[in-house]
Amino acid sequence: MAVRAPHLYHSFRLFCLGAFSELECEISRGAEVPFAFEEHAAPGRPSLYEYRPLVRGFLEARAQRLMKYPDAQSAIEDLRHERAAAIFARAHAGEQLPDEEALFMTVLLPVLITTAEGCGGFDWHDDAFDRAYVELEHSLFGSERTYVGVAPLLGLSVGAQIDLGDGIRVRLSAPDEISAYWPEANGILPREFGRRPDRLAVIELQRAFGAEQIEAPDAPAELADAVSALRLATAGAIAAGPVLFERLDKRPYGIRPILPIAATEPYGEATRLDQFRGKLAHDLRVRIGSADDDRELAEALDRWELSLFAEEPFRSDQLREALISLLGASEGLAMAALRAATLLGEGSSERADLRVRLRALAGGEPADKSTGDAVRRALVEVLMHGNRARMIEALDESLLGMRPRPSRSLAVRAAAG
Repeated sequence: MAVRAPHLYHSFRLFCLGAFSELECEISRGAEVPFAFEEHAAPGRPSLYEYRPLVRGFLEARAQRLMKYPDAQSAIEDLRHERAAAIFARAHAGEQLPDEEALFMTVLLPVLITTAEGCGGFDWHDDAFDRAYVELEHSLFGSERTYVGVAPLLGLSVGAQIDLGDGIRVRLSAPDEISAYWPEANGILPREFGRRPDRLAVIELQRAFGAEQIEAPDAPAELADAVSALRLATAGAIAAGPVLFERLDKRPYGIRPILPIAATEPYGEATRLDQFRGKLAHDLRVRIGSADDDRELAEALDRWELSLFAEEPFRSDQLREALISLLGASEGLAMAALRAATLLGEGSSERADLRVRLRALAGGEPADKSTGDAVRRALVEVLMHGNRARMIEALDESLLGMRPRPSRSLAVRAAAG
């Protein structure tokens, strides 16, 4: 086997051999490796069940002790001299672990776990260690790395894969794809994930970057924007998470929580994502990312999204605040309601109906379903237009009879569908 760093191979091998020996002795004294009773479910098929040794949990429970072994300290010291290992240490940067512990948890311990899983326990096989070490070298010394973050998606059914741009996509989850890397994942996956049609998909961020980069993508923030775009495009009760499963070069990298606003399930019903609304979500995600440049627009987005989780009277209060931030322009809620009705109404009767509903909201009455949806569609239209100030100016000129009403875009028609 071609080895690029013989000193790392030697120190990692000594650590793994020593750990196997110690753990085998512990098992002979009565310690037990736990087993998982896993259900493999697929729609329309009978469930299959499997007993699986949880060597990962067994080893992680002993990680602090294993890290203190002289062989572990020697391997960690060798890793310190490899700049390429820095990105793995950053996986635990938020926990403020010492470099020594971070390197052990993200590099050394995973090699031990992969070796033990390849052996089916602690009966040593050279081939299992060699495979684990080759994967590590490929990740450390390759010309580029591939990061993948995957989170369960709730409230959305999908047929074909939907591209949301910048390496983000919505797709069906492959059977057991998460538990293959994280055997304990069944305990933290959402209830009935993999069973119901609206709980079969995942949202995924995949990105390649150069070996010199030592920071992984901010996947929780990027996926939160994508979830917001999906909610705007479909009006569905969509959520992701509650956690994000991360891999780096096909190796487990970390488990991080999804941002609360994306992980919380809204009130409402599940929906289906087709290619047309998927394209709208793609475009909205890009525009949401730049909304921070417009403080009022960002506030409107936050208020509207918070309304999805609120009950009355707080739901209507949030919708009022969203509408006034979006189209009020310091002239009050009544004017914002008038502009929104002008923007969304296709004909005179539709505009009149919207004016009645939005004026009622402005007057303090609770928002019904269609009124709340009008605020969502107004957000979509303003985001797709790209310049909120010019949109307000055009609406005012239309109300004064100085120009035709801005035509309703295909984006709003898709959102209304």
